[in-house]
Amino acid sequence: MPSAIAGKMGSKPLMTTPHSRVHQGVRWIVALGCIVLSIVFCLGPGFILVRDLHDPSLRNGDISPAAWRLSKTLAPRYASWARNRVAHENDPRSVSGTEWPLFGSVFYLQALEALQDDWLRDNSHSAVAPAVYSKDAIAAAAALIVDPGQAEWVRQYWVGSDYLHHADLFYRYLLISGMASYTHLTSDGKCLAQLRDQADSLSAEIDNSPRGFLDDYPNQCYPPDIISALGAIQRADSVLHTDHSAILQRALRAFTKPFVDPHGLPPFNVMALTGLQQEPSRGSGDSFDLIATPRLWPGQNSSWYKLYVDQFWQRRHGLVGFREFASDTPSREEFADVDSGPVIWGYGVAASAFGVGTTRTQGDLNRAAPLTAEMLVASWPLPNGTLLTPRLLSDAIDAPYVGEAGILFCLTRPVPPGTTPATSVMTPFVWLALAAYFGLGLILFLPLIVLIRERRSNVIN
Repeated sequence: MPSAIAGKMGSKPLMTTPHSRVHQGVRWIVALGCIVLSIVFCLGPGFILVRDLHDPSLRNGDISPAAWRLSKTLAPRYASWARNRVAHENDPRSVSGTEWPLFGSVFYLQALEALQDDWLRDNSHSAVAPAVYSKDAIAAAAALIVDPGQAEWVRQYWVGSDYLHHADLFYRYLLISGMASYTHLTSDGKCLAQLRDQADSLSAEIDNSPRGFLDDYPNQCYPPDIISALGAIQRADSVLHTDHSAILQRALRAFTKPFVDPHGLPPFNVMALTGLQQEPSRGSGDSFDLIATPRLWPGQNSSWYKLYVDQFWQRRHGLVGFREFASDTPSREEFADVDSGPVIWGYGVAASAFGVGTTRTQGDLNRAAPLTAEMLVASWPLPNGTLLTPRLLSDAIDAPYVGEAGILFCLTRPVPPGTTPATSVMTPFVWLALAAYFGLGLILFLPLIVLIRERRSNVIN
């Protein structure tokens, strides 16, 4: 009899109290929240990456769907931010709050140039031209670059009104590059007079300098910026229909013996008057300036790129990439500054990110493909088009899109015609990253699975 009564009692559903219902409701909310997190931050990005990594563009050097997608999602955001930036200027004493907004806008406009040129050859990637769907962003980025209010930081370094015609190489380079890209994209002639003035005056000042060096800031001279400035002048010639080629060729004098570093590469930092080396070549500088050298000095470029690969390329810990410091300086394995970003196991974040653009420009797809794959998985692409990692590493207030603009710039660097496709794309790091995306995504489903199993168990009982 007691056992029969116990059996009947066991078949009844358990009593629920208000407290237990609240507890159960919270568990369901947490479980559903985990599902949302899984889809948005893990499984969604994982499937996006699988599609991008499988695309043949990684092997053959075409501009990837990832770049086209980023350009479309970035356009309205960049337009809104750039307009707001001009209207509300920020602290001119901050490096990231002054250089990065202009630097990012230059990256953005150069990337759109490459996309527009590619679209004119093959419009299968987009029904609308990049110059059309990014029209507002192009105008806003160009307005930011030429806005005198954005130059307060260089006015503080170069006291007086002559900051546009005396040294100040970095800022003037940004002006030239931005105005040249804007003119190329829009055929709008409103910048032509200022562009011509800057291209003529900066090239003449470099040419007339004692040894071909010019300061970015007082007593701060960075040869990689000079090379990039010369590349910008060369690009300006194509829209101005001018010819500074003789000056550009003479400018090579600053980057040959006795002014190269012990590895035969342009140093990172020198004294402008004497050319005396302050710091040898670094990956963040070399990866950036070797994007410009194939057009500037084709003969010298091939020698430099070989030296750069020999001294800075490494395969280590399942990764490939460029070091920030040469391989014969192993003491500099861990480091960080505003130019290099974090340096981990010798790998430079900036050196390897710009290295995507470098290897593409150099036609070295066997390095470009795996390096691009690593950059894609490390960028953490969200379903709404945001690249989470570069967004987090950018200046959230003054330059929130500089990271994404820089990635777009690197992904769109043109590959020389006839380049041999890559033989391999994946590295152990890429496989591990994909496993992390999907593994964590599935783990986040566990709270829901547990609740469902409990519910089924209660119904059966």
